[in-house]
Amino acid sequence: MASSALQAGTNDLQLGSYGTAIVRPNAITRWALDGSSILKIYRNIAPHERRRRELVALQIAVEWGLSVPPVMATGEHDDHAWTVFGTVSGRPCSIRTVREVQDFVRHAIAATRQVHREIDGAHTGPGWRWQGEPPGSNRGFLLDQFSSRCRKLPWWHDLEAALEPYDELPTVYLHGDLKPEHLLIDGSRLHIVDWEASGRGPAVSDQADATFHVIRDLIYTSVTPRRVPIGIISQLGATGAALAWRLALWLDRRRSGDIHLVPARDLHQLAAEDDPVAAYEQLARLVTRLRTAGVPR
Repeated sequence: MASSALQAGTNDLQLGSYGTAIVRPNAITRWALDGSSILKIYRNIAPHERRRRELVALQIAVEWGLSVPPVMATGEHDDHAWTVFGTVSGRPCSIRTVREVQDFVRHAIAATRQVHREIDGAHTGPGWRWQGEPPGSNRGFLLDQFSSRCRKLPWWHDLEAALEPYDELPTVYLHGDLKPEHLLIDGSRLHIVDWEASGRGPAVSDQADATFHVIRDLIYTSVTPRRVPIGIISQLGATGAALAWRLALWLDRRRSGDIHLVPARDLHQLAAEDDPVAAYEQLARLVTRLRTAGVPR
């Protein structure tokens, strides 16, 4: 069933027992019509590596006792890969109200406590399993996620210097994409989904991800910076340098010219901000300005 659905591509949206495709640049997902499973197609950027990375993280997470989706079937083709996941009960976190933001922050902190287990030696990099890789640095793990063009931009060396203190932090297992829709709540039970971006690096990487997604998504639903519940979100613990890194990474993954819309002095100021609340407030203002400039969410 999964194989035939894959061969149909994106034009046949009602093939077999899977419903309409949700098409994104690097993945296509389809829910089973009976709601029992989800077909995920990895495509474009490193599809085979992303599939294997997700499967390894899920296997280890199950061994740790975390609640994650079961893998029902999986495979690879020449230009894409696929996995069928069983669904988990519960509803994704939302951030429509202050109470929901508070709940997401609480669940995100709980998720990081389950996931952020220290790794012996600085074996940083993508995925949760490594073989024969030389130890790396936490700073290198963060900077390697940028495209090569960023190394020529005026803010690069300042950001590189701002991230240097993270080399003194433990290297831990990372989820890699903490955001509201990846945390499902069923009563008192927390389910964590979508592990393809899992990796090994500093905990601030996940903290910055969660922080950035909340602030960006609030701003893109027309919440003004003054109404963003900074005091609540700052409990996630991200620092100014990590937020500057995450903001620049977001722009690097948008349209080719978007990375030039943030002045080097603004990134430098954010990276140098020691006060967490002030850093979060500054991030909200920068995202608002970038939204006004037309940067897509």
